[in-house]
Amino acid sequence: MSEFLEFGAEHLPYILEGLPITLGLWALAMAIGALFGLLLAWARLYGNKLIYGAATAYVEIFRGTPMLVQMLFIYLGLPEIGIVFDPFTAAVIAIGLNTSAYQAEYFRGAIRSIPRGQLQAARAMGMSQFQGLRWIILPQALRRVIPQWSNEAILELKYTSIAYAIGVSELTARAEKIGYETFMFFEVFMLLALIYIVLTGTVAQILQFLEKRTAIPGL
Repeated sequence: MSEFLEFGAEHLPYILEGLPITLGLWALAMAIGALFGLLLAWARLYGNKLIYGAATAYVEIFRGTPMLVQMLFIYLGLPEIGIVFDPFTAAVIAIGLNTSAYQAEYFRGAIRSIPRGQLQAARAMGMSQFQGLRWIILPQALRRVIPQWSNEAILELKYTSIAYAIGVSELTARAEKIGYETFMFFEVFMLLALIYIVLTGTVAQILQFLEKRTAIPGL
């Protein structure tokens, strides 16, 4: 145990230099996923056949293929047709597009859980469909989706580790570098696991607090 503590004291500062990159990657990807996910949910619920079909195809493709494959395609495949991204940007795009497919389904389920009569009542009061969705349906749906969205947020925080595969110097990449330099892989990845446990536990507590604060009375 003392050897592990000494190892951690020596190498933890270097690993934690990757923390801002990990958190920045996660925050940007989740923001992209939330915004695009809402658009996809709207398209699948209220779009015409063409829009519905395109949104459904997108969701199935991104849920049906590994995120690593998507990331490698964006970073290594797209340059062949002249589209080039740096590693961090490619990772943000890949994780953001992937999580948007899952978030779209969470948002769609939450919107569908709101009784249809509420939108009909809003239309009867003179609101347009967009206004009814914006002011009546969406505020309730966003509160109901927090538990599922929280799970996705925690998963995506862990999935940022995949970005090491394309050279993003986040937590996992730095831990791997120390492993190859010291050949103490057990210790370094145990240390990395503890870091992720603290991170995901903190995020879970924050989102649990948010869920309680925004809970709809009586539900």
